[in-house]
Formats: sequence, C-alpha cells, structure tokens
Amino acid sequence: MSFQIEINKTIVTVKLENKKNIKHCYLRILNSDLIQIRANKYFTIFDAKELINRKKDWIEASILKMRKKSINDDEFLFLGEVKKLEEYQIKNIDIFYKNEIKKILPSKVEEYSKKMNLFPTSISYRKNKRTWGSCNHKNGLNFNILLMKFPIEIMEYVIVHELAHIKHKNHSRDFWSLVAIYCPNYKEVEKLFKRFL
Repeated sequence: MSFQIEINKTIVTVKLENKKNIKHCYLRILNSDLIQIRANKYFTIFDAKELINRKKDWIEASILKMRKKSINDDEFLFLGEVKKLEEYQIKNIDIFYKNEIKKILPSKVEEYSKKMNLFPTSISYRKNKRTWGSCNHKNGLNFNILLMKFPIEIMEYVIVHELAHIKHKNHSRDFWSLVAIYCPNYKEVEKLFKRFL
C-alpha cells in the first residue's frame, strides 16, 4: 500500500508494508522522495499518516539533509531548489549569487523599510561563513550572498531581522516583538533555515 504526501513543497511517496511478525513500527527514509513504513498487519494508512504528522519536523530535516548531500558537482541550490549549473551557464557560483541577490534584495529591503518605517543608510553584500546579515552602528546593512541558496522567506526574515536592529541594537524582548509584527512565523522560518544548514 502506498500514498503521497507533500514535504517541503515536494510530493513524497509513502510505502506501507504490513508484516505478520513485526511487533514495532519502523519508519525509514529511503531517498528524498520515498518513505518506507514497516508495521504489523493492523497498522492502517490512517495510522501511517498520523505517524508522519508526528514525525514531520524530523522527516523534513532528514529529507533536506539528503537533498543537500545528493547535490552533484554540476548542480547548485537556488532559492531552495536544486538547479543545473549548465542551465544558467555559471562559471563562478559566488559571482552568480552576488549578481542575483542585487536583483532581488534591494526591492525587498525597500518594501519592509516602508512597512517598518526603518531605513538603512547603505546595503552591502559579502560571502560570510557564519553571518547571514548584520547592522552596523551607522545603520548600514550587510547581507550574505549565500542567502540566494535558500527559499525567499528566509531572505525576507533576515531583512526584517536586520531592519529591526536599526531600532534595537540587541536581541531584547522589544527587538523580538518588533520582528514578530512583520514576520509572525519567524520561529518556523528559523527552523526551516536550520534544516538547510
């Protein structure tokens, strides 16, 4: 028996195998689009869907890790999806990410600046290992070009986060309250972000 579910905007097949002598239930991710559940003969598709719902965070994280590991030398991540380098005629991925972020991010910063009534003095871009965004004492914002690897909601969250630092140069309760107004699901976005890292 098998059925399909949606995980991280991708359809994944779940294969349920009922066995007579199995006492426990076993859930395995065989690959990024196939999950196997082995259980006793009384374990139904309804039970399987319930199990997947309970384990959803773990399943999403595991599938993302698998996809990251399965990226070949001729592929790259672009806005959360695996793309072929040759399709985009990329010779230097860092230059590509820098050019692309300059097309998308400034209008997003402008959009959220107007909403939040907080305006940066400058916007710059770098490739950083640990920092995804920063706000300096002059209210200049810096963004990591590698944000182009992830879904757009992650970039939007980082923008809101750094704009909030124009008003609050810390991570106080007031800071997080401000972030929550313009990115109410920021905790879910942070979880999504961690799954990509």
